[in-house]
Amino acid sequence: MKDLFKYQLNLNSVFGILAYILVIVFVAWLLSRVIRYIIVQIIKRRKIDRYGKTSILFLRNSVKFFLGLFGIIYIIMTVPAFRSQAALIFSGAGILAAIIGFAAQAALSNLIAGAFIVIFRPFRVGDYIKLDDTRVGIVEDITLRHTVINNFENKRLIIPNSVISTDSVLNHTIEDSHVLSFNNFKLGLKADIDLARQIIQEEAIKLPTVIDFRTPEQVMADAQQVDVRVIDVATDHIHMRAYVWLNEPFQEFKTKCALKEAVHKRFLAEGVALPIPIYKVVKV
Repeated sequence: MKDLFKYQLNLNSVFGILAYILVIVFVAWLLSRVIRYIIVQIIKRRKIDRYGKTSILFLRNSVKFFLGLFGIIYIIMTVPAFRSQAALIFSGAGILAAIIGFAAQAALSNLIAGAFIVIFRPFRVGDYIKLDDTRVGIVEDITLRHTVINNFENKRLIIPNSVISTDSVLNHTIEDSHVLSFNNFKLGLKADIDLARQIIQEEAIKLPTVIDFRTPEQVMADAQQVDVRVIDVATDHIHMRAYVWLNEPFQEFKTKCALKEAVHKRFLAEGVALPIPIYKVVKV
């Protein structure tokens, strides 16, 4: 590229160097835009699974960084003034390299962690993951530095790759999109447990996201599609839990809400006793 401009640009003058740098920056930017556009079109036009899409998106995010880095190195190595200074600096670069390495440690760790996420695939773009009670949502993008998670409030969680790669991640969709949802209900101590179990089972199977996940043996044995068990009997309530299989993990919260509402209405309509808090009055 230097040969192309050596007659038009004087690389020994300040203005010539500035013009040369602008040309290199523009070419690197243009190449980055073209390559990123091509990658986006490949994703749109071809049927690519989540693993392939994650790798391609990570490659797209890497293009700008590596082209920019290549452009900087190319400028240093082709401009005589920069090349002579670079040789002088790099000849005694022991301390400088240590300083730069320490300063870039976090950035480098994020870059390596991002590459490991793409290679080993603990989660993919589009997966529903949970790190803790506050960091939960759908993976929207994996860049060189961070992972972007879109939570259910349509807010973006920006988590450094070095952090998310060392945390325990609950992935709801990595292999099987079917999830077992725990739904808890509290009854009064004198409630009809069998009636309550029947109501919960009937209302659960009405919901569109609930599936029949029984084995053929369980079907032949006439096992219930929704298992409902008594978990505990406390001083003021009976704790029951329904184990409901869903085919769509993204709809689990809505399904829980719909089931609780439907069951509560049935409890009131059919006279199932609800828990009554017991208060102890202490006279002072």
